[in-house]
Amino acid sequence: MRTQRPPVASHEAAIAQPTEGQAFRFWLKLGFISFGGPAGQIAIMHDELVEKRHWIAERRFLHALNFCMALPGPEAQQLASYIGYSMYGVRGAIAAGGLFVLPSFVLLCVMSAIYVEYGEVTAVEGAVRGLGAAVIALVTAAVLRVGGRVIHTPAALGMAALAFGLLVGGVPFPLIVALAGFLGFVVGRTRPSLLGKPTDHDEDDSSVRPESGLRRRFVKTLLIWLVPLSLLLLAGGLVADLAGFFTLAALVTFGGAYAVLPFVADAAVNHFGWLSPDDMVAGLALGESTPGPLIMVNTFVGFLAGYNVEGGLAWGLVGASIATLCTFVPSFVFIISGAPLIDRIRTTGAFASALNGITIAVVGVIAALAVFVARHAAFSDGHPDWLVIALAIAAFVAVVRYRVGVVSVVAFCAAIGLAASTFN
Repeated sequence: MRTQRPPVASHEAAIAQPTEGQAFRFWLKLGFISFGGPAGQIAIMHDELVEKRHWIAERRFLHALNFCMALPGPEAQQLASYIGYSMYGVRGAIAAGGLFVLPSFVLLCVMSAIYVEYGEVTAVEGAVRGLGAAVIALVTAAVLRVGGRVIHTPAALGMAALAFGLLVGGVPFPLIVALAGFLGFVVGRTRPSLLGKPTDHDEDDSSVRPESGLRRRFVKTLLIWLVPLSLLLLAGGLVADLAGFFTLAALVTFGGAYAVLPFVADAAVNHFGWLSPDDMVAGLALGESTPGPLIMVNTFVGFLAGYNVEGGLAWGLVGASIATLCTFVPSFVFIISGAPLIDRIRTTGAFASALNGITIAVVGVIAALAVFVARHAAFSDGHPDWLVIALAIAAFVAVVRYRVGVVSVVAFCAAIGLAASTFN
């Protein structure tokens, strides 16, 4: 009888392979509860898939996260696609990544329709306020949990702190990854014990399947992406503008949605004239208050572009669909084509030390995201929001000390925020 998770040498036995039905139900559930931006969504997946269900090993999860954070596009959705791929190949990637955004797409289309017809979204402000507290708690708990697993020496702590400082200072994440990988490689060659010995990268090989025909698959995925995109561009008018702009936005989305949304807002408001500044603020509020990646704000922008330029709810739905597909299809191309390469690199011993350095740096990156979320949610106007701070502390204690589920914490915080705004 096993009372605790086995050591690394026997870690393979701890990985459970779900049925496709179980995986489908989980990804659909995740699509409805994935609040809080990428940091909160990654925390949810880590808690559910690594800690509770044991569907993927800690090392493989963090290694895939490193890869996804270095790609353009929403890293949490890409991570979900990769985990789905690791279980059931291409169909698993499509199911996991698609279900991750489907509930948000439906909700945002409905809320966008209500907004353009009635113009009232103030009810979401209180819920967003409470959700901010939940995200602070979830991300902080994730920093402690992941850091405790990968940081074992003072030098490792120093590397994580360096990554934290660089990201806060505005250094792009890809450069931080390159520096961490280089430092990890150098230290691994000179003083391997300085950063702590990396976990055996063969621990999870039971779920890694050798594959052939990767070049053929890459060509197919490119054609599946580029042929429909070309047809949309050839259509001209609003359809071409939406397809071209949101494809470009998807390819430059480094550093998360907060990094690219100013670009989207400026182009949508000032260049194309699809919506007003007040509309864009409302879209951000809706994006913050719905599950899924924050970049789903693009769905709202596409809806209003179709509604305002061509007229009618039907055109709004067309605009939302084009914006969403052009935002996320590149991510599927990257993951479906790159997932086998992730696994090959992961199991190559020459890269183990570099990957160890990157994994340690990611702890600092997640900590920087936690600080950003806290500053955005609890000090949005430069003054402390004591309700959010108190709610975040209570949520953190509930998650860490009493192991309260993520769904319960998110629902409770949203309800408190909504109640506070109602009676304020």
